Amino acid sequence: MILITGAAGYIGSHTALKFLEEGREVVVFDNLETGHAETIETLKKEGSLTFIKGDLKNREDINAVFENYNISSVLHFAAYAIVEESVKNPLKYYNNNVIGTLNLVNAMIEHNVKKIVFSSTCATYGEPQYLPIDENHPQFPVNPYGQTKLTVEKILKDYDKAYNLKSVILRYFNVAGCDNKIRIGEWHNPETHLVPNILKSALNTDYEFNIYGNDYDTPDGTCIRDYVNVNDLAKAHLLAYKYLEQKNSSEIFNLGTEHGSSVKEIFDICQKVLNKEIPVKFRERRTGDPAKLFANSAKAKRILGWETEHSVEDSVKTAYEWEKRLK
Repeated sequence: MILITGAAGYIGSHTALKFLEEGREVVVFDNLETGHAETIETLKKEGSLTFIKGDLKNREDINAVFENYNISSVLHFAAYAIVEESVKNPLKYYNNNVIGTLNLVNAMIEHNVKKIVFSSTCATYGEPQYLPIDENHPQFPVNPYGQTKLTVEKILKDYDKAYNLKSVILRYFNVAGCDNKIRIGEWHNPETHLVPNILKSALNTDYEFNIYGNDYDTPDGTCIRDYVNVNDLAKAHLLAYKYLEQKNSSEIFNLGTEHGSSVKEIFDICQKVLNKEIPVKFRERRTGDPAKLFANSAKAKRILGWETEHSVEDSVKTAYEWEKRLK
C-alpha cells in the first residue's frame, strides 16, 4: 500500500487520483486543515482508497498508520505553502513542515519503510543566478517556506546516508489546471495562485484581480514564471515512485515546462478562453519577486522519461470549469 500525506489538497489529490487510476492501493493521511473532505469522497469513487484523519505533528497519529497498514512507500505532500504567511509566522511553518516531516520519516525508519517521494519547490533556490534553473543551481531561499523545504531536503539526504532511506525530491515550479474530467481541482482558502484568482475575478464582480508590477525587465513588464499542468505533475510523481521501486536510489528532479509565461500572457489566455474582458488593476511590485523564474527539466526527461502534455491554455480551460463548479 502507498501512503500519501496531504492528498486532500491540490497536488496531492491529483497524484492520488493518478495512482488510483493505475489500480494502486492508496492510504491517505490528512488533517483536513487546508484540504477538503469532499475531495476524499470523490477519490474514493475512483479506486481503493483508505482515508485516515490525522496530523503529522502528532507522532501517535502517524505511527498508528504504519502499525495498522502494510505501507511500502510514501508520497509526502502535507505542508503549509503560503510564502507571505511563512514570513509572518515562521513558527507555524517550521513546526508543521519540518517537525511534521521528521515525525513521518522517523516512523518510516521505525517500521522499515525506506522509500519516499517528497514534494519540494523551486522556492529552495531563491533569487535565480542563471536561467533556466537546473538541479545544481545554488539554494538560498528568501523566505521561511523555502527554508523549511530545503531543511527537509537536507534531512532526507542525511537519512539516506545513515538509515538507507531512499528519496526522490521533486522541485516544482508554478502549478495550474485541474483534473481533465473536472472531478477535483484547485481549492484554496485564501487563494494565492494566479490562474484561479484571475478566473474568480471574471466570475465574481466583487473579486478584484491585481497585477503586482508592470515595470520588470521582461517583454511586457510583468513577471515570468513556469506554469506546469497539475496532471503532468501527477504523472511525474508516479514516474518518481516507479523509479524508486526499480532503482532504489535517491535523486532530485526539477519539474517545469522549461519556458516561462508572463503574468500578462496568462491573463490574456484567460480572457481568450472565457471570451470576455476581465477587469484588472496594476499595483506596486511585491518585495522579493524575481523578474524571471523557469526550469531546466532535462534531467526528469532523461531519467524519468517525463514529458509535459498540457499547454497553459489547457490548464486555464480545466481551471475555469472547476471554478464554475465552486462558485
